[in-house]
Amino acid sequence: MTDLAPHLTTFLREYLPNERRFSHHTIEGYTDCFRLLVLHAESEIGIRPSSLKVEHFTAPRLVAFLDSLEKDRNNSVGTRNNRLAAIKCFFRYLEYRVPTCLDLALQVRAIPQKRADRPIIDWLDETEVQAILDAPDTGTAAGLRDRAMLHLCYAAGLRVSELTGLTLDNFSNPQLERIRILGKGRRERELPLWKETKAVLRAWLDARPAVNNGYVFLNARGRPMSTDGFSYVLKQHVATAAQLAPSLGAKRVTPHVLRHSCAMAILHATRDIRKVSLWLGHADVKTTEMYLRATPNEKLKILEVNAPPSIRPGVFSGVRDELMEVLGGG
Repeated sequence: MTDLAPHLTTFLREYLPNERRFSHHTIEGYTDCFRLLVLHAESEIGIRPSSLKVEHFTAPRLVAFLDSLEKDRNNSVGTRNNRLAAIKCFFRYLEYRVPTCLDLALQVRAIPQKRADRPIIDWLDETEVQAILDAPDTGTAAGLRDRAMLHLCYAAGLRVSELTGLTLDNFSNPQLERIRILGKGRRERELPLWKETKAVLRAWLDARPAVNNGYVFLNARGRPMSTDGFSYVLKQHVATAAQLAPSLGAKRVTPHVLRHSCAMAILHATRDIRKVSLWLGHADVKTTEMYLRATPNEKLKILEVNAPPSIRPGVFSGVRDELMEVLGGG
């Protein structure tokens, strides 16, 4: 039997950050997955987490854990699949370090992801976005910060973790001409900034308090803004913006909706899905295709440039069909 604790600790503290170079955000997600998993195993087996063995985590037991996430925690299918990906990553790690677990690892890796419907994305039109960008009170330092965060999140199409992880070193020069972003999968991209975005960023950086860290956006205590903190800020300004753009009241606006809105604006302006993919930092243009499904305008444009084939009219005579003859229609 193989002790789980030492291998799981090395996996989370050394392998993921050093060898795989996973982001802090991803490692937190993996850690949360295994916290839930060992607690589930403890309740099912009756063994303390520190005494659990790798062999306790059979494929059926892992499937039962994934089912419990949906049933007991109301997790979505996407969250379930993310948890499964973390578990599979750990068992791939074990394959090369604990040969006796190879057969178990192969069984775990054979667990299929659960298929889910892919809903059409939510996004905001130009009027709704502008109302949100104008919502912060720029008479305060917090308002200047919020306006800069909202502008940059939308203009650069940033993930919330990319936004909150920005440091002053991410800007190419004091003129803020470009921003360099380390995104998902440690893929880097460099983007130019609109003059409006540069203006609101300068206003915030002039008001930004002198602190002993280089993060661009700070909370009230001078610490880096958290992802939850930005989500709260966005929620407050959406409520204010809804007074000018009532349609916002019927929408659930998250940081990722701002990213989707940026993508849709680029798609409408360029009609080129590849440019959207480059701007957002997607690893595969197939990921970006969801934006084509989100708007009928793009589908109509596709029809316009693709003429239907010409089919000669005529009567298909002399064609016999045995089934129709039996049914009396042939």
